[in-house]
Amino acid sequence: MRPGALAWALAIVEVLSLHAAAAVPAATLTSGAASLELELPAGAPLAGYGGFPRRAWIPDFLGRFPNTFWFNPSSGVHDPLRVRALALESRGLMVVWLAVDLVAVDPTMVAEVRARLADRGGEPPIVIVSASHTHSGPGAYADSAFWALVAADRESPAVRKAIVNGMEKAARGALRRRVPALLAWGKTTVTGVAISRLDQPLDPELGLLKVMGADGRPVALVWNYAVHGTALGRANRTLSGDLMAEASARLERETGAPVLFVNGAAGDVSPRLRGWPGVESAGAALASAALAAWRTLPPGRDLTLRAVRSQVSLPGPALSVRNCTGRWVPAAFRLGLGWTLPSSAGLTAVRIGGTAWVTVPGELQTRLGLDIKTAGRRTFDETFVAGYSNDYLGYFLTRRDYGQPSYVACGSLYGENGGETLRDSAIELLDRLAKQGPRG
Repeated sequence: MRPGALAWALAIVEVLSLHAAAAVPAATLTSGAASLELELPAGAPLAGYGGFPRRAWIPDFLGRFPNTFWFNPSSGVHDPLRVRALALESRGLMVVWLAVDLVAVDPTMVAEVRARLADRGGEPPIVIVSASHTHSGPGAYADSAFWALVAADRESPAVRKAIVNGMEKAARGALRRRVPALLAWGKTTVTGVAISRLDQPLDPELGLLKVMGADGRPVALVWNYAVHGTALGRANRTLSGDLMAEASARLERETGAPVLFVNGAAGDVSPRLRGWPGVESAGAALASAALAAWRTLPPGRDLTLRAVRSQVSLPGPALSVRNCTGRWVPAAFRLGLGWTLPSSAGLTAVRIGGTAWVTVPGELQTRLGLDIKTAGRRTFDETFVAGYSNDYLGYFLTRRDYGQPSYVACGSLYGENGGETLRDSAIELLDRLAKQGPRG
């Protein structure tokens, strides 16, 4: 080939190579976030504790209180309850994550929010709603007669509407604010704020996902820690997000960005200190550790966003009378709950950068959560359990601990195999997530 022809051919190849590179752009990620106060009707009941003094001695058959029936009205607001939203989009996949100061999540509310967001056109987003598990948040929002009687009160249309409207408003705010984003992730350790209900090892990890704009400005912080929102006891009558809200409020003031708390495998984890001093002390310790990590996390190169979902069949729901009363009751004495609780659970796993998150519809024992995190970290940089997310089906324990009568075993409604079934299904879903292509 003549020298001039060779140069011409190389120029053609270079142009074609540049065109091919332009045709397959690098992965991009956009993200936005919002944080707003829930505007609840006055006198909404508190959810989380089913006994007295919160429960009314006589149900409100006379209709004296518009938003309560089984329980007494709240006496006011100590700290404003909030809903925070994080919207993520990449390659046509949209994920909207909501963190709410509630004791648990009603799946019909998740479906309603997703349907409302679908009117923006195109495929509706994947929606994850994570409850902080505060036991001083509002009740009267769930479409469940069983949980209404046990700990949350009968549904009040006004309370439910306020919460769903707040979630939609936060989600739309996050979607509107999306900008090109960068990610950072990691974990730190916090000890001394929690104790085990089952005298077993705790999970001291505080996980973080830091979302920044391409210009380096903060967009959001997602933090993950396993602890019950029960620093405030049943005697408290004012609405509060408990210790998790205290920590998130401190972090929002310091970072200037919405801060989403996602609880972990906290089924057997209680706060060490109680009352308002306990709220302040634990909140300060958690916020201090998270803030120190936030300031040192470097942005990573991975901007991957993927998601997979599955529906898991569970053992038939039933109440073990022996677990609630003592060993003298035969183990076979069980009250079936199939009339009021589902026989399956939906799980969602999301990869955000180098992190993987898997939702759990209830209170997972720490031991099972550690199994999930260990398995996930064989593939992902970090793996976190998103407890109390998208549904609430009670406690899930190991086979061994289900057989030991206790408060948590009494609230474990899917038998001795329920917890390990959920654990194994979560690990399988993370394996699927690891094998997904770019679109998820």
